[in-house]
Amino acid sequence: MKNQKTMKTKYFKLASICLVSLFLLSSCLGDLDTLPLDDNELVGEKVYSTPEGYIGVLAKCYASLIQTGQKGGDGGNGDVPGIDEGYSGYTRALFYLQEACTDEIVFHSGGSHGSLSLLYMNWDPSTKIICYSYYRLYMAINYCNEFLRESTEGKLKDRGVYDALQAEMPYYRAEARFIRAYCYSMICDLYGSGPFIDETMDVGTIPHQKTRQEIYDYVISETEELTTLLKEPKRNEYGRVDRVSAWFLLARVYLNAETWVGKNEYTNAYKYAKKVITEGNYPLASDYRHIFLADNNTCSEIIWPLVQDADYAQSSAGTNFLIKALMNGPMDSYVKTGVGSRGWGNARVKVALVDKFDEADQTFYENDPWGDNKKDKRAQFFTIGHTKETWVEGKAFQKTFENGYACIKWRNVTRDRKELVDGGTKYSSVDLPMFRTADAYLMAAEAILRGAAEGTRAEALGYVNEIRDRAYMSGNYGDGVSGRITDGQLNLDFILDERAREMNMELVRRTDLIRFGKFTKGYNWDWKGSSDGEVGTYVGKDVNDKYKLYPIPQDEFTTNPYLTQNPDYQK
Repeated sequence: MKNQKTMKTKYFKLASICLVSLFLLSSCLGDLDTLPLDDNELVGEKVYSTPEGYIGVLAKCYASLIQTGQKGGDGGNGDVPGIDEGYSGYTRALFYLQEACTDEIVFHSGGSHGSLSLLYMNWDPSTKIICYSYYRLYMAINYCNEFLRESTEGKLKDRGVYDALQAEMPYYRAEARFIRAYCYSMICDLYGSGPFIDETMDVGTIPHQKTRQEIYDYVISETEELTTLLKEPKRNEYGRVDRVSAWFLLARVYLNAETWVGKNEYTNAYKYAKKVITEGNYPLASDYRHIFLADNNTCSEIIWPLVQDADYAQSSAGTNFLIKALMNGPMDSYVKTGVGSRGWGNARVKVALVDKFDEADQTFYENDPWGDNKKDKRAQFFTIGHTKETWVEGKAFQKTFENGYACIKWRNVTRDRKELVDGGTKYSSVDLPMFRTADAYLMAAEAILRGAAEGTRAEALGYVNEIRDRAYMSGNYGDGVSGRITDGQLNLDFILDERAREMNMELVRRTDLIRFGKFTKGYNWDWKGSSDGEVGTYVGKDVNDKYKLYPIPQDEFTTNPYLTQNPDYQK
C-alpha cells in the first residue's frame, strides 16, 4: 500500500481523529452500548467514559459526510436504514444533486433512484435520490448536536475526563459547530428551508421549520463566531478544520446571499475569499492534476479534505464513487485508474462541458495519458472508442457509456503516476477536497465583478490568470504556453465557464449556475428538459424556475406536522 512515510503523515500523526478508521468507530460507537434514537442521535454513558470515546464521536461527525456505515465499503450496517448503502453516502448523494442536473455529467445508471429525473430536470418530492442528501445532512447535524450536548464542562467533570480533555475540547466543540453550520448552509442551498435542531433542544423534540432567511442568518452568525474559536491556520491535524474553513464557508455563503435571500453581500464575500488567499497558508498546488490523486494529502491547496483510504476508510460514497462511476474497466489499459478493472462506467461528460475547452485539448492520446502535451491540463477526458455526443440521432436516450467522453480527473494513483499496488486497490485513497484555495481565487474575482466595495478589476484579472497559469503550467508554474486572458475578456460569463473548467465534478456546479441565472433558463445543455429521453429531445430547453430548489422529501410530512413544502411542489 502507501509507503511508511506517507502513512505516518496521513494517519498516525492524526491520533485517529480524522482517519475515522472503522475499527475506531466500531469501538467508540458500536460496542460501547450506543443506542440509536428515532432522530439518529447517539447515546450511551460508556461512549463518553473515556477521552477516546469523545474523539470517536467527533470522528463520526466528520465521517458522516463521506462514510456510509460501520463496516466500510458496502459491508452492511449502513447508517441510513432502508437505502442502498453506497447511494446513501452524503458526498455521493450531493454529487447527483449538484452535478447530474447540470451541464457537466450524464448519469445513465441509478434510474430507480431518480438519476434520470435529474438528467431531464423533472423531479418531484417522491424522487428517491433527492432524499438522500437531506437525510444525511440532518444525521450529521444530530451527531454534532449530540457531541455538543455531551461535552459541556459539567458533563466532562462528572465523567472524570475534564482534565484530559480541557485543552482540546474547545476546539473539538468548535469543529462540531462548524460541521453543523456547513450542513445548514447546504440545507439553505439545496432545499431553502428546513427543520432546525440544535443541542439545546430535548432529544425527541419535533423541530419546527425555519425559513431560508433564518437558516442563512444562523449560518452567518455561527460561522462568524467560529472564525475566532477554531484553530489558527495550519495549526490543526490533517483532515480537521481550522479557521480558514470558516473564512471559506463565509465567502461561499456571502457570494450566494443575493440568490438565497436577496441580499448583496459581495463585499463580505470578497473579504473572506481574500483572507483565504492571503492569510490561509494553503497555496495553490504546483500542478492541478495532483489535487485529485491518491497522495493528495500532501497537496498544499486543500483546506478541508474528507479522508479516504483503501484500507482504513473505505466508502462507495466518496472518491471511490467518483473514480469508478466516471471510468469503466477497459479504460485501465489506457489510463491507470488505480482501481484496476473495477470501474463501473456509470456516467459520461456532457458536450457542454467538453466545449468549454479548446478543441485541440479535448482529445485523449494513448501516448499522453496525463495530458502533458495539452495546453490546459484540466481537460481530462478519455475519448478512445467514445463519441463526443451523449445522444444517438434518431434514437431515444441510450444508457451507453461510450456515448459521451469519460472523465479521468480523479485517479487512485500517486503523483509519480504509480498504483498503490499492482493492479489497483478495491477502494480509493484519494481524499475528497471539500474546500480548496483555487475556488477562493475565483470567488474573489467574481465578487469584484459583481460590485464588491473593495478590490479592483486588475486584482480580479490577476486571480483568474493565476488559476490559468497553473492550468497551463506557465508563468510561475512552468514553461508552457500562456493561457492568460486580457481585461477585455474578463466578465461574469467567462468566470462561469472558468469555474466549470477548474471545478467540474466538485459538487458546486448547480449552485454556480443558479447564482449566474443560467440554471433553469437562458442556457441549455444535453437532455435538459427532455421528455423522459424520447427521440429528438436531447436538445436542451428551459424548465420551470421551481427547480432552483429541491423539494423537502415527501416522507418527512408524515412525521413532522410543522413542515411546509416548497410552494411550487405543493400538491
